[in-house]
Amino acid sequence: MKKTYLLGALLGAAVAGLLAAGAPPVPVLQKVRQYRQRHERALLADFTQLLAIPNVAADSAGLRRTAGAIAEMMRQRGIGGVQLLGAATPGVPPAVFGEVRVPGATRTLVFYAHYDGQPVNPAQWAPGLSPFAPVLATGALSAGGQVVPLPAAGAPLSPDWRVYARGSSDDKGGVMAILAAYQALAESGVKPTANLKFFFEGEEERGSPHLAELLGRHRALLASDLWIICDGPVHQSGRKQVVYGARGDVNVALTVYGPTRPLHSGHYGNWAPNPAMALARLLGSMQDSTGRVTITGFYDDVVPLTAAEQEAVRQIPNNDAAIRQGLGFARADGRGQSLSALINQPSLNINGMRSANVGPQAANVIPTTAEAVLDLRLVLGNDARRQVAKVVRHLEQQGYFVTRAAPTAAERAQHPRLVQVVPETGYNAQRTPMDLPLARRVVAAVQTTVAAPVVRLPTSGGSLPLFAFKDALGATTLTVPIANYDNNQHAENENLRLGNLWDGIETMAAVMTMP
Repeated sequence: MKKTYLLGALLGAAVAGLLAAGAPPVPVLQKVRQYRQRHERALLADFTQLLAIPNVAADSAGLRRTAGAIAEMMRQRGIGGVQLLGAATPGVPPAVFGEVRVPGATRTLVFYAHYDGQPVNPAQWAPGLSPFAPVLATGALSAGGQVVPLPAAGAPLSPDWRVYARGSSDDKGGVMAILAAYQALAESGVKPTANLKFFFEGEEERGSPHLAELLGRHRALLASDLWIICDGPVHQSGRKQVVYGARGDVNVALTVYGPTRPLHSGHYGNWAPNPAMALARLLGSMQDSTGRVTITGFYDDVVPLTAAEQEAVRQIPNNDAAIRQGLGFARADGRGQSLSALINQPSLNINGMRSANVGPQAANVIPTTAEAVLDLRLVLGNDARRQVAKVVRHLEQQGYFVTRAAPTAAERAQHPRLVQVVPETGYNAQRTPMDLPLARRVVAAVQTTVAAPVVRLPTSGGSLPLFAFKDALGATTLTVPIANYDNNQHAENENLRLGNLWDGIETMAAVMTMP
């Protein structure tokens, strides 16, 4: 206990020293806040116009419209060198690039966010909501918030109101916070302390399959000292956080095969193998009752957290009980470990399953196939291909013949258990050392915008293509998220709290002006 307290005191003293020596002057943040307060409605109008453009991966035209709209927003704010960076592979959504060169600056920062969004099912959104028709609500709809029109001119906008639309929090909100921060500085007569570059990606929600190619093609243009990644939520306690790394990610599609045509479950039940039942048993063999993955070697190559990283995890507020209660489940997985500790471990999740029909469409059949998509989150030390190979070995150990294509008639006749495995392109985890001097300056800059201590998170639970920046450019990355933690990202009713957007503008401005 005494050792932990001493370490916490030392860390607090270190941060205090940085605040005294490396923080942007308070008047700068006052100017940014005053600018935002005077221009809230215009900023909100720009944001909702951007949100109204469809940006899902399957809509290439929508993605290009989004990229073009962001490029125009950058030009309107006086950002130079605006261009759409293309990959050599045809059809890849462009990255939007621009830069601001500051006379006398000796450091270059790149600000990153992504403009693509997850797929949408409009039928799943709340009544009156549509993914690409942004609306304002008085609070979270799940907590009784109501959709309201924009108040009359002069009426205040409550920071607890929320904008509902796909991409509002993940990650057009990040794009808006970055651009509005620079706008506030420029129009307030404040000069950034570093050269600024802006890079907005259009494939993050697909796993960034062409990001490395794109970065390599434009390597000279993207030279920098540090990338600031604006994506993801603040801590569940509401405190701002700086995140030093992110888990990697790779998805794996599984298809288990049964009879070549659907069969009557009465005439053929107990005799014809049911692929849905087989898949359920197969998936159940991959985890124990506490959520621990039982695949051989799944945790073997994990690089342990350093002593400083372990101490940072201990300093993170533990809101697990409140989160669990709010989400409505009685017991968490993880054998009593905290959420903060568990996100520093690899995981295996079932994204979805499908076989025949349920509800009103349910029929008494033995289906022909059963499908599932696995989501493998990776931490430092894991390799995406190696982790997929562990899953494949597990399938084989369960008696399955593994194929990458639909099985042939000969394979069906020879193998009683068949599973098709199709891994998607993935990427590995990446983590920046917590003692990096420039990282400490970023923490100090963010701290100037709030009174509560900034949470320092070694690794985020979500995934970002940070490995690609390191591998292709040798770049150092830090993630500075802004969204509210209950933003419904990747799901229906995605939203961004206005207060988080306003705070995010100040956060980005503080980083742009740190000494």
